[in-house]
Amino acid sequence: MALFLFLVIVAIVLGLIGWVVHGLGYLLIIGAVVLVVDIVLGGVRMVRRSRRRRIR
Repeated sequence: MALFLFLVIVAIVLGLIGWVVHGLGYLLIIGAVVLVVDIVLGGVRMVRRSRRRRIR
């Protein structure tokens, strides 16, 4: 859970830096990609956890 929150914070910070400094638009893109990957990994983790509970 701590890793999830850390990656969300990193994505937000990169996005803000990329938005404020117009020459660093690639940071905005990197931040968006990190946020999407983080959300997907969180979803996969939740699905695995729910499947494990059903099996037991």
